[in-house]
Amino acid sequence: MSNYLPIKKIMKIDKAEYRILVVEDNPGDFYLVDDYLKEHIQKPILTQAKDFKQLESMNMDQSFDYDIVLLDLSLPDINKEKLTEYFKPLFVKFPVIILTGYSDLEFSTKALSSGFSDYLVKDTITSLILYKSILYAIERHRFINSLRESEKRYMDLFHMSPAPMYVFDVKTLEFLDANEALISNYGYSKEELLSMDIKQIRPEEDIPLLENAIEETKDIGKHYFQKVFRHRKKDGTIIYVEIIKNPLEFNGRQASIILATDVTDKIEYIKAIQDQNAKLKEIAWTQSHIVRAPVARLMGLIDMFKSGNLDENEKSLFLDHILTTAKEVDEIISDIVVKSQLVMDFSKTYDNQVLFPKFPENKS
Repeated sequence: MSNYLPIKKIMKIDKAEYRILVVEDNPGDFYLVDDYLKEHIQKPILTQAKDFKQLESMNMDQSFDYDIVLLDLSLPDINKEKLTEYFKPLFVKFPVIILTGYSDLEFSTKALSSGFSDYLVKDTITSLILYKSILYAIERHRFINSLRESEKRYMDLFHMSPAPMYVFDVKTLEFLDANEALISNYGYSKEELLSMDIKQIRPEEDIPLLENAIEETKDIGKHYFQKVFRHRKKDGTIIYVEIIKNPLEFNGRQASIILATDVTDKIEYIKAIQDQNAKLKEIAWTQSHIVRAPVARLMGLIDMFKSGNLDENEKSLFLDHILTTAKEVDEIISDIVVKSQLVMDFSKTYDNQVLFPKFPENKS
């Protein structure tokens, strides 16, 4: 036989302040709740509302000084359906636990799915069950509110961003949201975009590229995706767009948020650079091949002319050949100069307008 006496495990008393509104018309049940809470909370601050009229007079939609509400559904002046409907708009302000004497599985399931924090039957609860339910409900409410704040900050950043952004459903490809920058740049109203899917802002021939990209991100499980596509504005203008995609849950739907940066000027600049390089190669080839042939002829004609073995007629003929060849060299040089000037004009234009845009002068 053990010499040790059993030691009762004493749960630590919660010293935090809890302001609790108990909506309960039965005084015995109210005092029982008070006793239960004092087993685990040092100083619970309880207020009782005995009926709906008293509850309504508290103006909870305007001001509320409680951490949580314990709600009995059996009030004398309102039925449970209307009572639960009354509380639904208030869930953003505080958590609500239903505390009732009736077990109704269907109604309890519906109540929990509509936003109530818990559904407790009075005959089955203990002080610990009630305390834990209150604790979890308050913490869960704080967490949900922090998520709401994060979502609000995201929405503010989304809608105020100067870069075009949109959200689409990854399954249906429907637009779910679009910011003002996208609406302004693409020419569609928000209502028009929300009735469309992302295929409709692409040239018809580019849709297979979009479908391949969607499949690619599914296959490799990419979270971050970046690529250049073509988009079509409402007026039919085709632009090049750099797409940066990240996953997002949007109103309970699996979605992606897109940053769509117009890179049309950059693409055109790159193409122009390629054209410039092609012209430079053409000039280099002209210098190394086309100029060389007439210069060689000139050198040969001059050598023969200097030999002194030519009569007057031959000298005249050779001079004519030299003059013709010299004119040919002059035309080639002129062509090189024109092409070089075009390349220089291009460089000045793009350096000044694309890479280094000019801003209006401050005349004040």
